[in-house]
Amino acid sequence: MAKTAVRVRHGLGRVGNKRTRTLPKMAAKMQMNRLARIEAVLQRAEEFGLRAEKDGRIAGRVSADLIKRAKARTGLTSDTELVEFALANVALEDNFAETFRKTRGTVDPTLKLGF
Repeated sequence: MAKTAVRVRHGLGRVGNKRTRTLPKMAAKMQMNRLARIEAVLQRAEEFGLRAEKDGRIAGRVSADLIKRAKARTGLTSDTELVEFALANVALEDNFAETFRKTRGTVDPTLKLGF
């Protein structure tokens, strides 16, 4: 599995005369969850053989702000990793929301669930 480059910023801010962390523990935990998701998506893509060969090339013009925000949200620093994650995410999408909507109301309301 390929290593994913990640950068997490820990800065200090000020509230009045008191110094505080600008990245609280909750935000750090959310970032770790994002990183786990990225690793899971890329691992799944590898299992499907979608990362075996690097013989394709993609180019396009997109907003620099879009790239900056996507990198900030994912923690990825490489354009290649960002594109690979985005494409793997689309290729492996499980359509959960669509399936969930389709099955709405199909469970018998008298079914005993044990709680």
